[in-house]
Amino acid sequence: MPTPPLPTKIKLEIVTPDRLLLSEEVDEVTIPGSEGYLGILPGHLPLLTLLGIGVLSYRKGNQKWSFSCSGGFAEVLPDRVIITASTIERPEEIDLARAKAAKERAERQLAGKDNVDVDMLMAALTRAAVRIQVAESAHGRI
Repeated sequence: MPTPPLPTKIKLEIVTPDRLLLSEEVDEVTIPGSEGYLGILPGHLPLLTLLGIGVLSYRKGNQKWSFSCSGGFAEVLPDRVIITASTIERPEEIDLARAKAAKERAERQLAGKDNVDVDMLMAALTRAAVRIQVAESAHGRI
């Protein structure tokens, strides 16, 4: 029996508890897994992974789109990627001034080291840095 051909596109679906954010045919997806970034192309082997804090991006042709992502999980199939994110933001939804203030606040608290939850502050610092990166890259600042 001949092997079926590999898919040439990926159906990317991004959902949050509040909404369906995206449902589109794409060429490539990069997800922030809990253990590092994963690049997904059509025909990828099936997997289920937890999402970490990072930049979730996808490519269609020569165009690339990015989102700020914190937590959730991803189901990868050869022709489909389903992202169920706890929090995900498009660049235009990010309040850059607020993200910068959160980053500075976390850095100050980490520098003080007086009875701080380092893991919690590092997560806050990472979330803020990712939000800044996504917002600034969308506006051509990076």
